[in-house]
Amino acid sequence: MAPPGTPPPEASPATPHDHGPDRHTGTAAALLPLLGGAANLVSVAHCMTRLRLELHDRAPVRDAELRALPGVLGVVDGGTSYQVVLGPGTVARVAPELDRLRAAAVPLTAEALAARGAVLRAERAARNSTPGRLLLRRIAAVFVPLIPALIGCGIVAALAGLLANTRLLPGLVPALVAVASGFMALIAVFVGVNTAKEFGGTPVLGGAVAAVTVFGGVMRVDVFGERLVPGEGGVLGALAAALLAVRVEKWCRHRVPEALDVLLTPTLTVLVAGLVTLYGLMSVAGRAATAIGYGADWLLSNGGAAAGFLLGGLFLPLVLLGLHQALIPIHATLIQQQGYTVLLPLLSMAGAGQVGAALAVHVRLRDAESVRRTVRSALPAGLLGIGEPLIYGVSLPLGRPFFTACVGGAFGGGFVGLLAQSGHTVGATAIGPSGWALFPLLNGSDGPGRAAALYGAGLLIGYLTGFLATYFFGFTERTANRKGGTPVQGVPPSACVQDK
Repeated sequence: MAPPGTPPPEASPATPHDHGPDRHTGTAAALLPLLGGAANLVSVAHCMTRLRLELHDRAPVRDAELRALPGVLGVVDGGTSYQVVLGPGTVARVAPELDRLRAAAVPLTAEALAARGAVLRAERAARNSTPGRLLLRRIAAVFVPLIPALIGCGIVAALAGLLANTRLLPGLVPALVAVASGFMALIAVFVGVNTAKEFGGTPVLGGAVAAVTVFGGVMRVDVFGERLVPGEGGVLGALAAALLAVRVEKWCRHRVPEALDVLLTPTLTVLVAGLVTLYGLMSVAGRAATAIGYGADWLLSNGGAAAGFLLGGLFLPLVLLGLHQALIPIHATLIQQQGYTVLLPLLSMAGAGQVGAALAVHVRLRDAESVRRTVRSALPAGLLGIGEPLIYGVSLPLGRPFFTACVGGAFGGGFVGLLAQSGHTVGATAIGPSGWALFPLLNGSDGPGRAAALYGAGLLIGYLTGFLATYFFGFTERTANRKGGTPVQGVPPSACVQDK
């Protein structure tokens, strides 16, 4: 027994030997300084048995002490990608504690968010490198170079419509219509050229085969008792024709003797791919394009509000997954068929939700001035539809604001979808721009002016809903109220199927 007057012993901190939740907190607390401190940890994740850590600097990590720490079964040194083996069960409990301690010690700054955003961007890029998504990316690369021409011709077409409606300069209208329509009449050729270039063929051969689809003489071709229509299949037919041309050309390059290659390869490429296009691809692509047009009309006419809510709310996650690229040929098909795509204004509401969420971050995080500066600098781009600075610089690293931004996009999309369901469609005559930059390219069932007004109302709903959802539900109390620097919220640890 201790002598009278002896002060009671101080409670010892939790160690890895303790039992219960404190044991995992103690393990995390013991790991943190040996890994170089909280500031040295970029991200904390785990798989079945290992902590997977991204480090700013490998130098301050104390390997020998880590290996000697009770509960640590080993380390795997990958430089700034560092792994600590803790075993199944344990690692799933230590990882969130370590991330919590790291977040509590690191103040919320623009630099910290930028570092977290860079890690998330790299993770998304790695996850998006699947064969299917890489194919979508390559198909998107066919259409992206066409966007400047689509924008320019779309604005010229809008100007021609304005002059026609106001009856100003009537003699100029036909000239403007010709300028605006020439590119769209030959867009199949440009799609063919870009497809061959992207997939490893000769660009001019891809363009030559795709040009067959828009040649007026196809009306004299009889395919199983039916006459072809110039432009049948649209950009989908041109894309399929050029892809086939690339395959035929590559086949010839490997089999035709070099002395005859310059004559036989282009001849066989144009002949074989051209005939298959005429007697098969044009009809198939035409039915597919018609189905896309009917499908978009049916979706918005019958389930406009619900469809708009889902598409507007899910578009930001689709962007992160790389799946939004599948929509580019669909937009181009709708523009070629109907003069505008009804999907783009609806999907643009996701950007409005993102802007509203960023404004709420600026209001709530009064003590994080560097983050507020980041929001202010990225907002102009966000208003013009360029969302990456806000996504990777603000909302995604913070966690919750990304999801509340999706809520804003859902309500804005639901409003635009409800309008379409009521017969008031809003469409875009070109792809690429969104946000405020889309206003000059708007058209719809009620004309450009009414379409712009309805689209603006949708943006306001997206801004407001994104702001309110983020203001009230986008922060924990600790995040919103911590003084002297707000901690960066940790991203939930990823669950890997197996160790690698």
